[in-house]
Amino acid sequence: MLNFYKELKSEWAKTTPNLSRCAQLLDTLKLEMVRIGLGAVNSQGSLPTTQTQDLSMTRELLEIAIEYSIKVKDNAAFERYMTQLKMFYYDYDKYLTSSPQMHKFMGLHLLYLLATNRIADFHIELERLPSALLLQNAFISPVLALENYFMEGRYNKILQAKKSMPTELYSNFMDLMVTTAREEIASCMEKSYDKISQKQAALRLGLKVGGPELNSLAARRKWILDADGNYNYAGLNTIQRERVPANDIAVHTLTYAHELEKIV
Repeated sequence: MLNFYKELKSEWAKTTPNLSRCAQLLDTLKLEMVRIGLGAVNSQGSLPTTQTQDLSMTRELLEIAIEYSIKVKDNAAFERYMTQLKMFYYDYDKYLTSSPQMHKFMGLHLLYLLATNRIADFHIELERLPSALLLQNAFISPVLALENYFMEGRYNKILQAKKSMPTELYSNFMDLMVTTAREEIASCMEKSYDKISQKQAALRLGLKVGGPELNSLAARRKWILDADGNYNYAGLNTIQRERVPANDIAVHTLTYAHELEKIV
């Protein structure tokens, strides 16, 4: 394991790492990382030095694996690796000194939950963090600000916040967050206006008039342009009336009443 660990660490430290090789190394180390983690769970009392070193090495490998998953935009892998890494942060902390990167990865996880609109899970994770950390840490507090903007409906603040994140690793999840915010803005626009000009719609969404992103969003949400070039939402706000089978209901009710009379 040690040789593969050193190779992966060396490769990942490069300005432009070979992602294919990193993927191969992570696949090779995957089972070994699980084995080491299970060994710590099953142990009683203190651990020997070699096992503690293995735990520390595995934690660092998982941190690299998470950065790799973000780099290749594999959110499913991010979730799997993050679940494992949290065990090292919370369950094995009695064996290890704190990771210098812990707050960065906890901030990333919080941002991911927020960006995917998993608000309940977001607050469960917050409960595990000290209150002082929430307000002061450079990796955590910006995510809390985003959550406030989201809950208050200040979606324009979310669109602006992408430029002020603490590390480039946040960019991918901020793209998700911006998409989520735009969908909420679009939903509010549909309910607030009968129609709106393309220019005003683009302004509220932070997009370019006639740009591919605006056109894609409009097509996805079935926005129709009227003769004046406005997005007309009247059709979206019309409640479809369902036909009530009154005759069938009446027949069933009378039949039930007749059968009830027989019983009585």
